[in-house]
Amino acid sequence: MHPAFSIIIFTTFSGLGYGLAAVLGLGLLDPAATATKCAHGLALALISAGLLSSTGHLGNPQRAWRAFSQWRSSWLSREGVMAIITFVPLLVSAWACVFEGRYPPLLGLVGTLLCIVTVYCTAMIYASLKSVQAWYTRLTPACYLLFAAAGGFVLASVFAFAGGGNTRMLPLLAVLFLIAAWATKLRWRERMKSVAPLSTPESATGLGNIGRVRLFERPHATENYLTREMGFRVARKHADKLWRIALMLGGIVPAVLLLALALLAGEGPLAIGVAALAGLAFAVGILVERWLFFAEARHAVMNYYGG
Repeated sequence: MHPAFSIIIFTTFSGLGYGLAAVLGLGLLDPAATATKCAHGLALALISAGLLSSTGHLGNPQRAWRAFSQWRSSWLSREGVMAIITFVPLLVSAWACVFEGRYPPLLGLVGTLLCIVTVYCTAMIYASLKSVQAWYTRLTPACYLLFAAAGGFVLASVFAFAGGGNTRMLPLLAVLFLIAAWATKLRWRERMKSVAPLSTPESATGLGNIGRVRLFERPHATENYLTREMGFRVARKHADKLWRIALMLGGIVPAVLLLALALLAGEGPLAIGVAALAGLAFAVGILVERWLFFAEARHAVMNYYGG
């Protein structure tokens, strides 16, 4: 599948934003602290930037509003509806924190729950596609939810060291979710590599009983939408290299840095800088992971083109 930059930014930024908003909804940061007020602003900014970025992949962005009407059958539509609904408690919670210095427990917990549902809807856009076997598994929403939670706790740890909360519990929770997220992603990747294709040229033509079927000639000489969007290819050696980079930056580096800070009880500007470095490394690692999520996926329609 073609790794569109707009969709990569959308899934990365919105995942980080909803993850941070979910952690804030649990009331784990001091609502009176300036750092917590900044955290609310960053969460809303990340969510907004991600949602705006997603419109860049629409063929006709001015008709994006029509996607909201198909919520009965479309996960993309459900995700859009949930994103709008979720903004309400997040905005009210942010107002209460920034202007009143308080944490509204009920609204916070509702916001956390809605963030989880919204991220799940985003994941199901891909997990519901039978035509892309790599995505069609329960592990896909599990990865999205765990990465959102890990990103939320990593970012919350940054604001905790900046004076917003517990500098031991939050980093340890971040490390825990980082381990869970990357372990699940590793299982997802192993499945992707080992799964036998359900749709093959042999099954598509019904000629598999007489031998292997291969393409004699391409259907047409020029590219079209399908070959551009669903015919992307990445060499295995490059994919394996990028996977190691994603795991190192998105998993090992932030886990080691945050664990060290938690165990050594780091404080001051140095601790804030190290925590911020962990957050930046995680974000870059997730960008690479999301690029691979699309680049390594194979759509069944490419059987028609000999893919």
